[in-house]
Amino acid sequence: MKHTLFLALLALTFSCSKEIPPNIIFILTDDQGYGDLGIYGATDIETPNLDQLASSGAYFTSYYATQPVCSASRASIMTGCYPDRVGIHNAFGPGAKVGINPEETTLAELLKAKGYTTGIFGKWHLGDAPKFQPRKHGFDEYYGILYSNDMWPKHPQQGTVFNFPDIELYENETPLKVLEDQTFLTRALTDKAIDFIQRHKDTPFFVYLPHPQPHVPLYAAEEFQGTQRRGLYGDVIREIDDSVGRIWETLKKEGLEENTLVIFTSDNGPWLSYGGHSGSPGIFREGKGTNWEGGHRVPGIAYFPKRIAPNTRIDAPAMGIDWLPTIAEFTGSGLPEKKIDGASLVPLLTGKTTRAPHENFFFYYRTNELHAVRHKNWKLYVPHTYRSLNGRKGTNDGFPVPYEMNKIETAALFDLESDPSEKNDVAQENPLIVAKISKIADSVRAVLGDRLTGIKGNEVRPVGRIED
Repeated sequence: MKHTLFLALLALTFSCSKEIPPNIIFILTDDQGYGDLGIYGATDIETPNLDQLASSGAYFTSYYATQPVCSASRASIMTGCYPDRVGIHNAFGPGAKVGINPEETTLAELLKAKGYTTGIFGKWHLGDAPKFQPRKHGFDEYYGILYSNDMWPKHPQQGTVFNFPDIELYENETPLKVLEDQTFLTRALTDKAIDFIQRHKDTPFFVYLPHPQPHVPLYAAEEFQGTQRRGLYGDVIREIDDSVGRIWETLKKEGLEENTLVIFTSDNGPWLSYGGHSGSPGIFREGKGTNWEGGHRVPGIAYFPKRIAPNTRIDAPAMGIDWLPTIAEFTGSGLPEKKIDGASLVPLLTGKTTRAPHENFFFYYRTNELHAVRHKNWKLYVPHTYRSLNGRKGTNDGFPVPYEMNKIETAALFDLESDPSEKNDVAQENPLIVAKISKIADSVRAVLGDRLTGIKGNEVRPVGRIED
């Protein structure tokens, strides 16, 4: 059971309130890098709508996807928790016997209890079994795919590494068709989101629009093909930018712009082994699948004219765990009864503070491996292995280049303020800082565990499972 009494009380609170809570639109891209928008430094991709959205609201220069991989990152957005707290690791494949636990309270469930109508249009990736699908976790409507768009028979490593079944496009719990060509998908998802907005414009709504792109394989509608200097990847980003523009225009047309919070971000950094078919981490080191800055520092934009002033640049770090409590505060929703890790970004977004919501940020990957801790402007990497191209370039044909495995043998320390590209390890010059952050790492291990040190963690909750 999901705290029925608690949710009913929230619904009653909303019914007695005269203030109309804001609409929420959360747009999530897949594998988009920090350096893929104009406002974040891109010069070879045109992103006029996203650049304007950022300059008309707030944009983060140090926003982190919680983990550098799909399912785990998305779990943090839905629950406000580090994925390791809710038992979610890596990326779920088709037919996975695990998914988001029905005992967890999702962002959609909190908003639904507040009187919101909720819809998701895009990639779910928190379990494809019936009990894990979106409408079992607070969404009224669903249109999209249940896992990554490359988990299909056309994968370049199908038959050698993988054996994926057909990927299907769903409406609610019904598969509509097998996906053979994805060129229509970005527009179709946007159309569905716009239709949802127009149908529910008179009541508070939550639109979750997790685009499957620009995750490989790349697909752009014909009108966007060949339009960007970055090649097909740039074309894909330009179409996503157009999608944002269409949604924004719909809000203006329907008179909803002032009272709608629009959030835009990515689930992790670029998948560098795909070369020209991957995004750019900008000045940051490495990409998806690592806890170096390029793996999880991504665009983060929030637009809400009623509460967020234009040209609000936020340099303080924030993370995917923070969106649920942020949206809860903006909407007057309660928080889940179970413990969460996130903190509200409302003080930062509204200019009441310049302080980060957390003094420490923790970076896990794989199955419960603690790799790094950020403490203020310091980032400490504990011993672990990570993948890298080690200076090699990926190809431009949509086929991945194999990674090599590197190992950090002893703790490495970087000053992100003076060295955001993480080129200079200053651990030897700062032993007291290394010792201090190492103790902080021990404190989180006691809570969330760490497979690398054999610590299980005393606050880890179980992932959802289906019977064999």
